[in-house]
Amino acid sequence: MKEQIISDIHEENKRLLKEYAEGDESAADKLMELNMGLVSGLAARFRGRGAEYEDLQQIGCIGMLKAIRSFDLERGTAFSTYAVPLIIGEIRKYLRDDGLLKVSRNQKRMGAQLLREREKYIREKGCEPRLEELAEQCSISVAEAAVALECAAPIHSLSEVIGGEDMSLESVIPSPDDTLAKTVEYVALSETMRNLPTLWRQIIALRYYKDYSQQQTAEALGTSQVKISREEKKIFAYMRQELS
Repeated sequence: MKEQIISDIHEENKRLLKEYAEGDESAADKLMELNMGLVSGLAARFRGRGAEYEDLQQIGCIGMLKAIRSFDLERGTAFSTYAVPLIIGEIRKYLRDDGLLKVSRNQKRMGAQLLREREKYIREKGCEPRLEELAEQCSISVAEAAVALECAAPIHSLSEVIGGEDMSLESVIPSPDDTLAKTVEYVALSETMRNLPTLWRQIIALRYYKDYSQQQTAEALGTSQVKISREEKKIFAYMRQELS
């Protein structure tokens, strides 16, 4: 039953998006109403950060409207999948602009420098640099680079290559065949990780994105293997609690 409902919504989205593309402005209102559950679910993930839930919903609607206006029916991507990063991006931008998400000036400055180095690398070599290369160019650790880039991260195209590997956001976000529930679960996990303390995010970046051992992670962060092991247990306990 649940899968059928989601399938029906998917088909209705396609019909309305086609009508909107053909010039029917009223289709945008219908699309907004049909997908308010997605907006509300994503807005709920940002509760408790100093903004009213209703305000977050309204900001999320701006992201939804941008998704409606920019969606390409020829991509073959489910509309809900395409809309998720745009909705989250608008909410994050709102919270940042209002000073509700605290990012240090040093992290912003380093993130901007890393992005400039990335653009320079792409211009000169025609390919995406690896995180290690960017970190070395800016004379910082891989972990510091990962955190700084996260703080400076803009809204990305679904087709943009990320992580220095042959991988795009389309390959990370659930496919059109996945359910809406899975998409929201993915977002919940991403947002939970985004709110972890800096040390925990550094550990995750090294252990599970760079495949460092606990000992290698400890050396990179200037601590002990025992400390890393203990922190990992805390991370998993915290994430289980947040996602339950």
